[in-house]
Amino acid sequence: MAITYPRTERAAQARAAEAKLAADGIDGVVFGWVDNAGLTRVKSVPLAQLAHAAEYGVGAVPCFDVALVDDSFTAAPSSSGPVGDLRLVPDLDRLVPLAAQPGWAWAPADRYTQNGTPHPGCQRGFARRVTEAVERRGLSVKAGIEIEWVVADAAGSPAALGPAYGMTRFIEHSDYLREVLRALTHQGLTVLQLHPEYAAGQFEVSVAAEGPVEAADTTMLVRHTIRAVSARHGLRVSYAPVFTEGAIGNGSHMHLSLWRQGQNLAHGGPGRHGLHPDAQEFLAGVLAELPALLALGAPGVASYLRLVPSRFAGAYRCWGLENREAALRLITGSTAGQASAEFKCFDATANPYLVVGGVLAAGLAGLDSGLPLPPETPSDPAVLGSAERLPASLPEAIDAYEKSALLRQALGLELYEAVLAVRQAEAELYSGHTDADTIAAVRWRH
Repeated sequence: MAITYPRTERAAQARAAEAKLAADGIDGVVFGWVDNAGLTRVKSVPLAQLAHAAEYGVGAVPCFDVALVDDSFTAAPSSSGPVGDLRLVPDLDRLVPLAAQPGWAWAPADRYTQNGTPHPGCQRGFARRVTEAVERRGLSVKAGIEIEWVVADAAGSPAALGPAYGMTRFIEHSDYLREVLRALTHQGLTVLQLHPEYAAGQFEVSVAAEGPVEAADTTMLVRHTIRAVSARHGLRVSYAPVFTEGAIGNGSHMHLSLWRQGQNLAHGGPGRHGLHPDAQEFLAGVLAELPALLALGAPGVASYLRLVPSRFAGAYRCWGLENREAALRLITGSTAGQASAEFKCFDATANPYLVVGGVLAAGLAGLDSGLPLPPETPSDPAVLGSAERLPASLPEAIDAYEKSALLRQALGLELYEAVLAVRQAEAELYSGHTDADTIAAVRWRH
C-alpha cells in the first residue's frame, strides 16, 4: 500500500518557516527537481503560498519524465505524457535562503500523484528508497559529488585562460571565487576545496560528504548558486561534459564511503588498502554494473566525448589506489573518516538522484552475491592494455542498460522505461551530428 506524505505536518512546518523567511526578506520560494535528461527544472511560489504548496503541492505536468535536453519530448510505454498532473511537494528540511539571489529561498521537491501517493517516476524518491534499503542492512553511506564548471564571457568564450590550477586564473577571478565561497557557506554548506581546474575557464568545488539523497540535493543547490553568482559577475556557466572539442571536460565525480556503527569500511579492514569485506563486495557490485550505470551517470551523446582515455575521466572499468585513469579511484585519505571510493566516469549532465540510487543498488547487489573485487589496476590502464574500456558511446551504454535486470528492478518499470526512452531519443537526435555540432548543441543546456 502506498504511503502518503503527512500533509498537515508539512503545512504546519511551512507556516513556522514563513515567519523566519519573511524576517529575512524572502519574497518567494523556488522548488527544484531534475528530469531524466539531467536538466534542473523549477517552479516558484510567493512566500504566502508556501504552506499551501507544502500541503497540496504545486502542479507539474508528467511529460517532463520524457523531456529531452533540447526541450522536445519523446514517449515511454508507461508514461502518460501531457495527460494528467503531478504535485511538486517541497522538502522543507532543505529549505534555505539563496545567498546569491536576494529575496528568494530554495527547496528540493518530491513528485507525488494528485492523491498524495509517491510518483513512481520520481528520481528523488528512487534515491530515497535505495538509501533506506542500505540502512535496513545496518549500513549507511556518506556521499559527495564534485562540481566542475566552465565560466565564459558574454560572447561564450572561456573567461579564464591561465594555466591549469594556476595562480593567474585564481587571481583574475579572486572576487568571483570569494563570492562563490561566501554564498555556499552562508547557505550552510561546508566547502572543502575551491580551485582552478585543468581546462580553460574551468573551476571545481567540493563540499562535505553527507547522506546520499542529501548529497544529490546539495549538488543541485551548489550548481544553482554558482550559476547565480556567475550571472552577478557577468559570466556564463556551462556544466556540459565538453566545452571545447578535444579538451578535458567537466566531470561530476562521486565520492562514496560505506559505514557500519560509526566505522568507515574503507579503512582499517583486512583487505587490500584497508578495505573491509563488505566494502569490497559493495565496490565489486558497482564495478560489475558500471557499463549499465553509465546510462544514468553519463547520459548524453556529449558525455562520451569526455569519457576517453588520458583525460582523467575514468574510461576503464577497473579500480586502483589513487589511479585517476580508473573508473573507480580508491582514496585512503589522511584520516579514517576520509577514506572513500571516487567514481570518475560520471558527469554533470546526469540526474544526481539517479546516479546515487543506481550506484547504491549495484553495491547492494554485490553484497547480496558476495561478489569478489577484481584485481587492482596499479598503473595507467591505457598503457597496460588489459583493462576493459567502458562504453564509448551512448548507444553502447543503452545496450548495457537494457540488459540490466538489476536496474530494471531497482528503478521500477515506469522510471526505467522513461530513462530508456529519453536515452534512445537523444541518441537518435544527435546521431547525424559532428562532435563539434553536438558540443555546441548542449554547451549551454546544463
